[in-house]
Amino acid sequence: MLDRTDGMTERTTDSASADAGQIALVARALAHPARLRIIAFLLSRPGCIGGDIVDEVGLAQSTVSEHLRILKASGLVVGRIARPRICYALDATALGPLHGLIREIEARGPQSTEAPCCHTAE
Repeated sequence: MLDRTDGMTERTTDSASADAGQIALVARALAHPARLRIIAFLLSRPGCIGGDIVDEVGLAQSTVSEHLRILKASGLVVGRIARPRICYALDATALGPLHGLIREIEARGPQSTEAPCCHTAE
């Protein structure tokens, strides 16, 4: 168990590691402007065809495919084959661990600027 003395709920190390891995995947997926444009486009439509994404983002098909691969690996995007096309959609459940981390950070509230940043043993 993680030793938490700030009143937050305790989580197992394995769970925290799994969450950290998922958060890192999602953060990397969100860390590129083209992928954010793809997400914004998917938000504007309940599902779409791959060719529409290429037209919207304005990048080469191979580049869009690589960005979609990264988004799918993170779990943010799912693809469904509807021959001869693939329909893509967002999967908000992938944001759960990131959302949890953000909630924990927000729950701490603002830190006093007068308090020392480190604990010094006396």
